[in-house]
Amino acid sequence: MSSLMSVVRAGRIAETVSLLDGTTDAERRALVPELRALRKELRPERWSGHSRGTLPALHLAGAACQTGAAAAADWLGAVDFAWFPAPPARLIEVLADRDPAWLADVAHRLARRPESARVPYELMSGLVRLAACPVPTTDTYVRGWVAHIGGRWSHAGTLAKRLRQEPQVAELVAALFEVDEIGWAFAWTAGEAPNSWHVALTGLAEEGVLDRKALLDGCVARLLRGGRTSDVRAFLHLLRALAPTREEERERVADWTALAGEAASPVAAHAQAVLAALALDGELTPRRLAETSEAVLFRAEKKLVRSQLVLLGKVLARDGSAAEVLLPALAQALGHPDTEMQERAVKLLERHAPKVKDARIREELVAAAEQSTPALRSRVADALGVSTAPAAPYEETLPPAPVPGRLAPAPESAAELAEEVGALLAAEDDVAAFERTLDGLVRHAHRDRGALREALEPVLGRLPWLSCDSISPGDFFGHRHLELVLAALLEKTPRHAFRTLPQDRWATADCVHSPLSRAFNVRIWEIAQRVRTDPPPFLLATPTWSTGLLEPDELVSRLDTYRELGVRAAPVDFAHALLRVRRQDRAAAESAAERAAALGTPEGTRLARWLTSGAPHLPAVRRRTAGPRVLLEFSEVEELQQDFPPELQPLGRPVSVYRERWYCYHWEGALRPHWAALLPERRELVAVRLLRDLSSTAVEDTRGAAAILPLLAESDGEAGAALHLGVAYGLGARHEADRLAAVDALLVLAARGQLDTARLGEDLGQLVAGGAVKPSRLVESIRTVAATGAAATVWETLRHTLPAVLAEPADGRRRPPARGLADLVAVAADCAERSGARGEVPRLVQTAERGGSSRLVAQARRLRSTLEVEVAA
Repeated sequence: MSSLMSVVRAGRIAETVSLLDGTTDAERRALVPELRALRKELRPERWSGHSRGTLPALHLAGAACQTGAAAAADWLGAVDFAWFPAPPARLIEVLADRDPAWLADVAHRLARRPESARVPYELMSGLVRLAACPVPTTDTYVRGWVAHIGGRWSHAGTLAKRLRQEPQVAELVAALFEVDEIGWAFAWTAGEAPNSWHVALTGLAEEGVLDRKALLDGCVARLLRGGRTSDVRAFLHLLRALAPTREEERERVADWTALAGEAASPVAAHAQAVLAALALDGELTPRRLAETSEAVLFRAEKKLVRSQLVLLGKVLARDGSAAEVLLPALAQALGHPDTEMQERAVKLLERHAPKVKDARIREELVAAAEQSTPALRSRVADALGVSTAPAAPYEETLPPAPVPGRLAPAPESAAELAEEVGALLAAEDDVAAFERTLDGLVRHAHRDRGALREALEPVLGRLPWLSCDSISPGDFFGHRHLELVLAALLEKTPRHAFRTLPQDRWATADCVHSPLSRAFNVRIWEIAQRVRTDPPPFLLATPTWSTGLLEPDELVSRLDTYRELGVRAAPVDFAHALLRVRRQDRAAAESAAERAAALGTPEGTRLARWLTSGAPHLPAVRRRTAGPRVLLEFSEVEELQQDFPPELQPLGRPVSVYRERWYCYHWEGALRPHWAALLPERRELVAVRLLRDLSSTAVEDTRGAAAILPLLAESDGEAGAALHLGVAYGLGARHEADRLAAVDALLVLAARGQLDTARLGEDLGQLVAGGAVKPSRLVESIRTVAATGAAATVWETLRHTLPAVLAEPADGRRRPPARGLADLVAVAADCAERSGARGEVPRLVQTAERGGSSRLVAQARRLRSTLEVEVAA
């Protein structure tokens, strides 16, 4: 059949079909080895013009020649043909004479493949049609069906018409509710147009084509499963379009209760409205309403909580006998993070407290009020007539300060080291794992390079450069630093390639991050060079602690071993060791300096001089504004300019807001933890170079930059202006993960006694007043801090924030308060009440004395009253 292979190589599909027509199974089986060989031949250059022309014909011929269903499905769904497949119609044509059971087997095998396999829906559905078999309901098939039937609206009638023509529409629609993230299909045709999925499905249910009960049950079950908000909105829209009757709503009361308590906000609001209507019509038992209320009042969304409290008030006004069943649910609202919700619950309790006769319920509600502010606790106790013991003096309960972890020794065996290398290549690394593995590679390369290479062979099999004879070290710059060392170990990098450090244009440009990036890159480059040519017995700069700190005695011992073995210290590795060595412990530094000087080596002398030069100090700081941002400039750090390799000297050069480029390729965050560990006793030098990134989390709504804040908070050295300003930006970040990272950093600094609340509060005030930080975002962060038991810390911070945010505009024209400002004052009042704060806050009195009853004015008056309360004798 050389003629067939020639036609396939030429990519002539029509002739391929013609030649295959009439061949026997035996003849087709005989062609399979040649077709496989051609597929293997084309694989390395599948994107070439020749391959793109040949692959569709090869796809067709191979599918026709496979006689087993499994083999045929594997060929049809192979990744080699994913981008250049044969037309589905041609594939169906050459397979049409097969047994229906065989076709069904192939169709279901293809449908079970992941969506990423790019198996055309037209092929799967064509095989199902030929086989007359049950339709597959896998994710791949259903997604393909939705895209196919929903994408033909412009030339194939309405969606409802196309659904009616689908032989197995009931099975496919039922599968819609089982597929994750399929809501985009509904959103594609939003609204109530004839091509809307919601209109089409409800119409078919009215006609009896689809079972209405099955649709309702499917919607509710899908909403109970949850998922992305955008996804569940689509099914909520369908549920609303179906417009359940009152009887259908009563049948699903348990589902509405679960949705009201656990579902996403839009779904919970709908379920709450359904239950409210039933309750007001007397069709919901008090016990069920109490269960629902307990779940809803536990939620954080104020709109849901407010609505539930209003509903409880209406029901209790109609039927006071239900008070002892319903009022215990208010215990959840008394612990709500927003004091407005707490106060609403207290007012409801005060109105109906006389109806509660059970002493146990009264005591439980008073106990629940312990979560509220002192003033509200007193009101609850008075309303219920329960005497309480005097409140204990406030005591701040900060989380314990984190303790740095000591790095474990490098793995003793090459096999263990290979496992750690594989783990680092497969997932994001942390500093401790990276440094430990790096040191292990150097140690084992020095000890037995051959055994190490043999152990690494199965781990490195998937690296794309492994099949190359030679690769330039410069190709690894960016974020593949461990791979550079591995390539040097496997001798894939020429020796001469390490003679000159490549001039990475990104790291050498006027980028504010480049000194940090360059310092890290040059160390990895030097390690790779030594591994390739002359591996040392171990690295000097491997830290002792997870923060990057290196104990001075440990460094002296390493230098002593180098001296005994006659090993030449790598200059950059030694310089990194100097940057990491602990100097703040002056007693330990002085003692280690004496030992270092006694070594009689240049490195020992340099280390002794470095250790006796005193603890690190901060450069002069200048504050600058750039639009809504507040940024910092640092002057030169002279000691980092002296006796350090040229590549590391930029670490001590001035940081300027205007001279340096702030946007660069360093947006990827994997290297930032390594930058923090580069200068573990000079975290301010790292923080100042990341301020622009941190500010962008609040100003430009970027994501991820604040993840470094807890690491900087755990580092050593003075926590100065840069770190506090960075935390301030993080507290106002757009994304929750960034805000939580800033909260962690704040709590770590507070637990370590390094938080300057006045500095942080003033920074927050300036950022909020200038528009860089939105009050509503700051409120979420500050509430989280207060919820840990740090009310006094929050108050001491906000008392320095409020003067700036409450100030009248410079032009004297009063404007509506920013969204969230009243909540910020409320949090301040909460924390002041809890911590027993007293004193004055500038501009608070003027705000409290404004006319009207806005929430801002009410909370300002509350805070003023709290601060003015006389302390009992």
